[in-house]
Amino acid sequence: MFHGARHGWIEVVAGVMFSGKSEELIRRVRRALIAGRRVQLFKSHLDDRYGGQFRISSHDGREIDAEPVSSSVQVAGKVRPSTQVVAVDEAQFLDDGICVVVDALADAGVRVIVAGTDMDFRGEPFGPMGLLLARAERIDKLTAICVVCGDPATRNQRLIDGKPAPAEGPTIQVGGSESYEARCRRCHDVPQRDRAQRELLPTDGTEEWKGI
Repeated sequence: MFHGARHGWIEVVAGVMFSGKSEELIRRVRRALIAGRRVQLFKSHLDDRYGGQFRISSHDGREIDAEPVSSSVQVAGKVRPSTQVVAVDEAQFLDDGICVVVDALADAGVRVIVAGTDMDFRGEPFGPMGLLLARAERIDKLTAICVVCGDPATRNQRLIDGKPAPAEGPTIQVGGSESYEARCRRCHDVPQRDRAQRELLPTDGTEEWKGI
């Protein structure tokens, strides 16, 4: 399916929304193109914001053409034997099979660049991102600015009518600044989950934490 003579590896650009992940992926892809590398770009078909399904777009307006995919099988089937660099944006929306695909590509000598949101709105690992981070030779975790306090933001705050969304909501809900905010750990609010965790904490400082 794949072949290549160069040493391959996996790079993952992860982090919170609004932290510049797509911008960084675009920057690396453009540098690869300038260097004369044969590059293919893919993105999840679920992300149709900004430039639409056939374009990777950053929040600051940078764009580059990309091919939409709905599964890891599609990525594997579309990579050409001559390709030297494969980039995948919004990888959190893909299935766990993407880990097998990027491993196979790297083993075949391909440089693989993956960008995605590493945690969902609850603060839990998002899709295959945790597995991809474990496999990567290079990891860059980006932060944004917390809209509440101004500290570095590492969490995605989902909003419904301007209020924090409950934990039982769907994991995947594509949106921008109208539905999400970047927040730090302290300002991140998932009502039902946070109440349940507080009930597990000791009240007198002598008991062990229960399950946290």
